[in-house]
Amino acid sequence: MKMTKTNPDELLIGLVSISDRASSGVYEDQGIPALRDWFTAALTSPWRMETRLIPDEQAQITAALIELVDVIGCDLVLTTGGTGPSRRDVTPEATLAAGTREMPGFGEQMRQISLKFVPTAILSRQVAVLRETETHAALIMNLPGQPKSIKETLEGLKDAEGKQLVPGIFAAVPYCLDLIGGPYVETDDTVCKVFRPKSAIRPAR
Repeated sequence: MKMTKTNPDELLIGLVSISDRASSGVYEDQGIPALRDWFTAALTSPWRMETRLIPDEQAQITAALIELVDVIGCDLVLTTGGTGPSRRDVTPEATLAAGTREMPGFGEQMRQISLKFVPTAILSRQVAVLRETETHAALIMNLPGQPKSIKETLEGLKDAEGKQLVPGIFAAVPYCLDLIGGPYVETDDTVCKVFRPKSAIRPAR
């Protein structure tokens, strides 16, 4: 049964950590805590999260993404882990199977940001898609697996004074959600400054 929002501008976020070892208890998952901490610092508008910790199984990942959008009603779903070239890295394929349209710009920008830090970022296969039903739409994105890389990808690159050098991907997410009928998301500009056309900006709360 789909969750009922008490506030129409409440953002419901699905956080999915994908790891054989973390899901089996070999080590503690770091992806979901890193994402929770980032959103706690970044978002100033209402939000809630729904989490999943699952192994690198393509059918299981796709099913979890579909459930989070179609059943739970998430507006935004972020995965972490499983985007490299190894045989068990199937998150991009599972994400594409859950999507109705691809959003290639997000994956392109994620790799550009990560390449500023490590040359192996070119091995990443992260994708983003929209999943659309008759009554609901959501943005689904693959993020890196390491907490430091998650933060860099979402926020982008800043100099020592905090000036933005390269925008992170989250700067474009709120306007994307506006366009697909999602809630109006606001952020702390010192963490991540959102970009919207002037015509799409609402008065301050």
